[in-house]
Amino acid sequence: MSRTYVITGAGSGIGAAAAALLTERGHRVIGVDLKGADITADLSKPEGRADAAAAVVEASGGQIDAVIAAAGISAPVPLTVAVNFFGVTGFLDALAPTLAKAEAPRIAVVSSMASLQPNSPELVDALLAGDEAKALEVGAALAEQGPEAGYLNYPSSKRALSRWVRRESITPRYAGAGIPVNAVAPGTVVTPMTAPLLATEEGRAMVDAAVPMPLNGHSDAVVIARLLAWLTSEENTHVTGQTIYIDGGADASLRGDDIWGWADPS
Repeated sequence: MSRTYVITGAGSGIGAAAAALLTERGHRVIGVDLKGADITADLSKPEGRADAAAAVVEASGGQIDAVIAAAGISAPVPLTVAVNFFGVTGFLDALAPTLAKAEAPRIAVVSSMASLQPNSPELVDALLAGDEAKALEVGAALAEQGPEAGYLNYPSSKRALSRWVRRESITPRYAGAGIPVNAVAPGTVVTPMTAPLLATEEGRAMVDAAVPMPLNGHSDAVVIARLLAWLTSEENTHVTGQTIYIDGGADASLRGDDIWGWADPS
């Protein structure tokens, strides 16, 4: 059965791959991006998110079945947290009432293996509190310290996003409306965003040291798209609140074989 999908970041990378895959499978796709999509929108700003959601409702005739939030950037600046966190959560919350009307509503977002990397607890707390002004202030202060500290904007945004998925997935707004909400956490994906780093031997060595991928190495964007497609399909009735690492074994390599120790007797 054909479904109507809304995909942010549909102009390039994982979003474009998901849009192409779902279109090939006979679904309707409404793409949202800064350029190269059905709806042009700036998700880094509250008004941009609201306008995008309104445009989606109008374009779909008020009927959408699934949302894939793939828009994101990795720059060492506060814009990263605006797009990666608020550009996802604000947009999803705005569309939740419309999505809840569908027979099999689904949501999947793109987090990252970087959610496991060092981050700024202060920034993560501001993001999860929904305090955009504070988050941008903290992100700007990190950026002023240089690229290394500024980079913390990226893993912090992804850590907060995965935690938001876990927290919000079980609320009345989502679980109560029958909407599974999940995240995928790619390892190194060959996209325009990673191309500059992967273009040199030094860059590849740095990437592989941070994100070791013993199974099949770097992935193409369509690999991530296939998982997003299943998570947002009618087949997924009970997977929710999860961040699924589609990373060639990076998570297992870095965290080892026991991530359940929190429940063990101290």
